[in-house]
Amino acid sequence: MNRVRATRLIGSSFGLVFVEANTTALPDAVAVPLRVLAVAAFLYLGVFNRRPAPEASSPAAPRFGGRYWLVVVAEVVGIAAGLVVINKALHTPAATVGWIAFVVGVHFFGLATAWQRPQLRVLGASMAACGALGTALAFLGAPAAAVSTVAGILPGLCLFGSVWWSGRTTA
Repeated sequence: MNRVRATRLIGSSFGLVFVEANTTALPDAVAVPLRVLAVAAFLYLGVFNRRPAPEASSPAAPRFGGRYWLVVVAEVVGIAAGLVVINKALHTPAATVGWIAFVVGVHFFGLATAWQRPQLRVLGASMAACGALGTALAFLGAPAAAVSTVAGILPGLCLFGSVWWSGRTTA
């Protein structure tokens, strides 16, 4: 598996996680089809997608080197620190999914720079916006289904869409 295929697998995996983890607040009549569609999207985009991908030595291929790991470490620290503040100081655990989506979105700006892929900024901005809005909704006392949809399901769909688009534009 080359690096481009690896990034497609990672992106579709996290798309699946965002959707699956955040459908619990929805009614079963909505949640179950979303879960099934998320699994189907993961399988198609991340596992069975046979679109040609550039070779790992291609300049378009992302590198999982020091800059990548610096972005990931910053992401993990940002998520952990925010969760401590949200849960221990602000006592609003409903805002955790929004915070996670926000930080994951921001991390794509770092990846856009590290991998010289400015198109990742679109994904980053979309996910960060969903996360910020979901966090605000949580602090305003919105229903769990609204927070989960905005801050969890929509970012998952953004990830799936980005993986689909990258396969469309690099193939």
